[in-house]
Amino acid sequence: MLAPGATGGTASQRRWSTFRQFLQVGGVALLFVTVFANVWFLMDTAAQLREHQTRHHSHIPEEDPKAPNEPQVPQLSRLSQPPDALSVSVVSSHSRFSVSVNDKLVVQAVNVDPDRGMHVAVLHQSTGHLMAHQVFDTYVDKSYDALVLFLNAITPGRIICVAIKDEGTFNLKPPARAALKALGSKLADNLSWRDMWAMVATKQGSMHGEEHHRSPSLDQWGDPVTVTVSLKPIVMRSTVCDWAQTPESKRRQQFCDLYEGYFSLCHCTDPSPLLLHPTTLKDNRIVDVPVAVIASNRPKYLFRMLRTLLSTSGSDPTMTTVFIDGEFEEPADVARLFGVRAVLHTPAGEKNGRISQHYKAAMAGIFSLYPSAEFAIIIEEDLDVAPDFFSYFSQTVNLLRTDSSLYCVSAWNDQGYDHTAEDTTMLYRVETMPGLGWLLKRSLFKEELELTWPSADKQWDWDMWMRTPAVRKGRECIIPDVSRTFHFGSTGLNMNPYFQTTYFAKHKVNTIPDARLDHLDRLRQEGYEELIQLLVRAGTMLDHSKSPCDEEFVPDVKEKINILLIQMKTENDFETWLEVAKCFKIWDLDARGYHKGMWRMWYKSSQLLVIGLPYSPYQKWLPYRAPKPIFIPKPTTAAPITAKPG
Repeated sequence: MLAPGATGGTASQRRWSTFRQFLQVGGVALLFVTVFANVWFLMDTAAQLREHQTRHHSHIPEEDPKAPNEPQVPQLSRLSQPPDALSVSVVSSHSRFSVSVNDKLVVQAVNVDPDRGMHVAVLHQSTGHLMAHQVFDTYVDKSYDALVLFLNAITPGRIICVAIKDEGTFNLKPPARAALKALGSKLADNLSWRDMWAMVATKQGSMHGEEHHRSPSLDQWGDPVTVTVSLKPIVMRSTVCDWAQTPESKRRQQFCDLYEGYFSLCHCTDPSPLLLHPTTLKDNRIVDVPVAVIASNRPKYLFRMLRTLLSTSGSDPTMTTVFIDGEFEEPADVARLFGVRAVLHTPAGEKNGRISQHYKAAMAGIFSLYPSAEFAIIIEEDLDVAPDFFSYFSQTVNLLRTDSSLYCVSAWNDQGYDHTAEDTTMLYRVETMPGLGWLLKRSLFKEELELTWPSADKQWDWDMWMRTPAVRKGRECIIPDVSRTFHFGSTGLNMNPYFQTTYFAKHKVNTIPDARLDHLDRLRQEGYEELIQLLVRAGTMLDHSKSPCDEEFVPDVKEKINILLIQMKTENDFETWLEVAKCFKIWDLDARGYHKGMWRMWYKSSQLLVIGLPYSPYQKWLPYRAPKPIFIPKPTTAAPITAKPG
């Protein structure tokens, strides 16, 4: 029986009871802390997600698209927490290039043929994040020049990883080898056919690692190379430059902390301007016409393109939108750097089907952004524009508005090479849609193209589809004699350095800022036929006993109108034309730039009319004793091309 005032139990039991109560209270407190931490984590995650969505998914405003568009700038969160060490691993092999930082893959190329050559990856010296990745196909000619320029432009202190994928030495000329040695390479002079090689160095710093495996024979590749080095991060938050404290400098600062390879943009002493101040276009008839820039993950191309576009008289950043095929940060940041809106969307389809869907999405997007726009200019990220690019469209827009026999105005002439284009005032009507900078009418897209556009599973080139009779419906495009765009891109799904050099590098582009176009009334359907009649009647027949491939086939007599007759039995009979195009060293992969079986161009400073007979209706304007048209069969061997009467 308990004594009065006693609590019962032994001392040890009382201590256990007290401990148990302490555990219960502690458990409740721990539970409370856990719940609070989880709630905070969820709220913080949601905030970060909203920030990510704001950054990566551009919002399309429903109204007032011309309101000032304060560009979003890159965040520096990737630079805020440097790791304790940087373990950098670079792989060079026949079929693979890769760079990993602290066991995390940051860039790789794994296909056999694409991305062949010398790969350069630039890492931030503080965090190890990827700032640039470029590939230079030093198997082919000229690419070594671009490699040297890129290496020289990299900011001192950056970590540079260089490696060969497949083959990268056939045209690795001495200047490129010297640039590699300037980084610290001891083996650059020893690299030869199909060797595998990789190096890691700091620009104007130390060589951290280099390895080289020779090819055992001409038909074999060297063994794969892996270079792994451990580096101490250099703690730095941002590039140190004494730039003026302006919104433009803030965008520049943050951009240059994330990316490399933009040459003078990040120079401390004399950086290239971001505010380009184009002149006002007089009598501007396209002030309300927006520009849709078709882009992918080629940010260096986009940077070059936007610099020329936004410097051109009549340009307006608030009327320009970059449409990016994929969730790519760098091209979006390039657009925002210039104060231009960027719209990113999820790709649909593969290869040409994906490209086709991207164009459709961009066209739909630009007319959605600008619901009152009657027209839109469509232009790709790998084009330079002439100084009168907007003036050209301002002068021609009324033709597209009022002439129902037209369905586009293009800034590009497929046959406009240095030796075949001369007159900046001259325009042509053609049956093939050239693209490469063109004016699109809203009604054409909304009422026709959008409704019948090829689905994502169709591996069709969108521009080839645009040229089909079912889409064209007998309509034509206006093009200039001298192009108002220049194609500079040498990489892409349907592009490589050889193709660029062969078919695009020698295209002529106008350089006159205020070029005026003549006789616009002659570009309407009836007026153009009257013009062609006058040209044919005034023309002089070339000597059809000679081959068009002969250097003397077209005489060196200026300011004449020469006529060449070729065999063309039907609308689609281009056999002789394609061989003539080879002789003239112009576009010869398919037939483009013709009007009713006739091609117009300049050759040796005289106009040249190439007329296909008996198909062309212009036969009726020829002299009575016109020579028989030349027929050149498609060669079955590598024998020299010869011509014979049809």
